Amino acid sequence: MNIQKKYGNYELHPKMKIDGYEKEIWDEKTEIIEELKRAVREKRKKQKKCILAFDLYPGVRKEEIFRLAEALQPDCIFDTEECAKDEQTLRKEFQDYITDDRVFGIMCHKTIDTWFEKEKLEEAKREIEAVESGLVILIGTAAELLAKADLLVYCDLTRWEIQLRYRVGMANWHSTNCDDPILTKYKRGFFIEWRLADRYKKERYERFSYLLDTEKENMPVLATGNAFRGALAQLSGKPFRMEPYFDPGVWGGQWMKENFGLDASKENFAWSFDGVPEENSLNLEIGGKVLKVPAQDLVLYAPHELLGERVHSRFGAEFPIRFDLLDTMGGQNLSLQVHPLTEYIYEKFGMPYTQDESYYLLDADEEEETFIYLGLKKNVNKTEMECDLRAAEKGEKPFPAEKYVNKIPVKKHDHVLIPAGTVHCSGKNTMVLEISATPYIFTFKLWDWGRLGMDGLPRPIHIEHGMKNIQWDRDTKWVYENIIGQQKTLKKTKDCEIERTGLHSREFIDTIRYTLSAPYTVLMDDTVHVINLVDGRSARIESVDGRFEPFTVHYAETAIVPAAVGTYRIVPEEGETIKMVAASVR
Repeated sequence: MNIQKKYGNYELHPKMKIDGYEKEIWDEKTEIIEELKRAVREKRKKQKKCILAFDLYPGVRKEEIFRLAEALQPDCIFDTEECAKDEQTLRKEFQDYITDDRVFGIMCHKTIDTWFEKEKLEEAKREIEAVESGLVILIGTAAELLAKADLLVYCDLTRWEIQLRYRVGMANWHSTNCDDPILTKYKRGFFIEWRLADRYKKERYERFSYLLDTEKENMPVLATGNAFRGALAQLSGKPFRMEPYFDPGVWGGQWMKENFGLDASKENFAWSFDGVPEENSLNLEIGGKVLKVPAQDLVLYAPHELLGERVHSRFGAEFPIRFDLLDTMGGQNLSLQVHPLTEYIYEKFGMPYTQDESYYLLDADEEEETFIYLGLKKNVNKTEMECDLRAAEKGEKPFPAEKYVNKIPVKKHDHVLIPAGTVHCSGKNTMVLEISATPYIFTFKLWDWGRLGMDGLPRPIHIEHGMKNIQWDRDTKWVYENIIGQQKTLKKTKDCEIERTGLHSREFIDTIRYTLSAPYTVLMDDTVHVINLVDGRSARIESVDGRFEPFTVHYAETAIVPAAVGTYRIVPEEGETIKMVAASVR
């Protein structure tokens, strides 16, 4: 197999330039301390006592924040974690959300105060009230449960960094589970900690005096709350990219390593998130300095502008579209899997919608035929298939996938639709842009080709869940009539071809492919657009009324165009024909 390097212009660390606020960001620790001291002095000119809160997102290194707090020479410090319920009590109270499953929990709808003992909070409040003068510092997650701060410093952290910290031994919040498997830690973060912390944070955006970026160890970056909110407001009205991240996997390939300039010493890279605000981060460039924040902050702070009124009314402050990359070029098949139906994911896991998805073939091996596994063959015996899956799970024999599942040839630029309930698997030697609804964790693996995970353990298999969601009528005939080759040309001229490539009628995402050799204007219809340049060196996204500067998207990059933009123009490089895929909510 020969992997051809296309352009090599993919930006690994895109920075989004923010206008103004140049004097409202500090990236030297001494400068940060001096700015906070200045702010305290200003407060104390009007009042004897100043309460400064360092409010921590779960996962922030508290010891770093303590050192920063001590440099301010406070009169007293209160740690909110001293008011937390003990680890055993927390585990017991949240067990129904954690569950005994290796992968799946239930979305927690509690509030963050349930982590704390009421009596201890009340006692701490009385102690704080008894302090008549001086600087009082509160430190910890949900610090403002102790007292409303005069100066609120929110210490933020991206979810990818949290996951990396889990891998090197960090425990969950107020826990000692350092040695637990990564899946266990991630599950508690995903289903419980991040949900509660986001609800708490969302209520306080307008109160942030400062935002502290704690991504790099002992290298904090401080920005005023004014600059943070202003940056998010600017991004909500123009195209932007998030910082992608990449990870190896048992089936991973070599395409991204070659085309994106990734670490050559790694064995492979299996997947990338380059279009998932809940996971990705934003690099906000303010006055030549960079503030890294979770992209989810933008979703929570400016959902109307970002999503559009029509989409917000349906999903609330939640980003519903996901783009990610799956690389099996020189690798192996993905797992054979199925996603839950809408009613099943709601009843079992508390999610309001499910992971309908599609595979867009960004690239494929041209030296041999490439395939995906999709849908069932005609007249499959359900009982027989289940027996073979369970025998394979026990290691008694390999699962004969081709006996039950269609193996369908695919090539570059094919778009395969995969509504929930459809058995599927991307084959080896493909480079897939996966376009789907957001609940990405809910994949029921049926068969994983007998492989161990990266941790040396058998990868989780979910036959019980899977059998309850497989749609047995989605056989060969149904697949070819409904989810293979469904593209339709909407417009064709000398300079452009506009095609609707999906998705299926059960899926709320619409995808349009633009093949252009001249500029083309796109109307957004009150919905956010997620775009990817699937062919061509680069293209510009331009404003039709000058409200934002031209924005360049390079080959294979994902970008988001907020609904507030309304209309934009795709401009190919001169003399070049490009292909761009845009996903939106129907």
